[in-house]
Amino acid sequence: MIYLVTGVAGFIGSHVCRELLSRGESVVGVDNVNDYYDIALKEARLETLRNFPGFQFYRADIADRGAMEQVASSHPEITRIIHLAAQAGVRYSTINPYAYTHSNIEGQLVMLELARNLKRCDHFVYASSSSVYGANKKLPFSEHDRVDHPVSLYAATKKACELMSYTYSHLYSIPTTGLRFFTVYGPWGRPDMSPSIFLKAILEGKPIRVFNHGVMRRDFTYIEDIVSGVLAVADRTPSSDVGYKIYNIGNNQSESLLRFIEVIETAVGKKADKIMEPMQPGDVPDTFAEIEAIRADFAFEPRVGIDEGIPKFVRWYREFYNL
Repeated sequence: MIYLVTGVAGFIGSHVCRELLSRGESVVGVDNVNDYYDIALKEARLETLRNFPGFQFYRADIADRGAMEQVASSHPEITRIIHLAAQAGVRYSTINPYAYTHSNIEGQLVMLELARNLKRCDHFVYASSSSVYGANKKLPFSEHDRVDHPVSLYAATKKACELMSYTYSHLYSIPTTGLRFFTVYGPWGRPDMSPSIFLKAILEGKPIRVFNHGVMRRDFTYIEDIVSGVLAVADRTPSSDVGYKIYNIGNNQSESLLRFIEVIETAVGKKADKIMEPMQPGDVPDTFAEIEAIRADFAFEPRVGIDEGIPKFVRWYREFYNL
């Protein structure tokens, strides 16, 4: 089996790619290695993948039609696509909105067209986000809930990805599955996300900004659980009439942000200096994943809670950054 995986220099993409390669699959990896955050971290992730003989890497922008057509024409034997490349970050979407339409909408379209034109693409799996639930009040969030009130441009682009995928499944019989990820953390995690931001500040003795005065909850999901869910889904094709499905992937447990910080403090052995601030534009107070659908269809069961996952993340962070 030959997989095309996008975003292989990214957090989730590198982990998914490494697991595929470890089980003997061949992977064609794509990433533009942009400077949204530390390129050195992205290059280090790539180095862990280059040790596998089944890995071929292309430094390319998924929204570049010519570049992606060249990748596809060089590997017509690709049969499955795991599309994880995207412009991430809720708050950054208020600063650089065009990056989101470029990568998340134009890029999604290019990838769907690539899937349509391959000789045989039996499954197109792509990253969506819990952000699509936007202003929803009912918890936990279910795939059956309406998601037409996004509160950030990032969320709006991810919902657009889902809509485009449905259209391609309907028109061209391309099996597509969208995965709504819930606050992923763990080794090799993104430095722009709260686990890394909090940990770095605590280790350096600097204050951390706690939004909405700490009255927030998140469904923190450990990276190993995310990878197991992604691959369980990718290994099968959707069973719906139009070949289109959406699944939540989360820990199925909503944790208080203040408790999350306490677990980091315990793992570090040092208290955080907290600065309480109001809610940020585009943010939401709570996320909580209902996972009955992915549990029923793929026997998915998250195994790592924050009391186990955060210490693992802290150990990796200290080793990687020599702290």
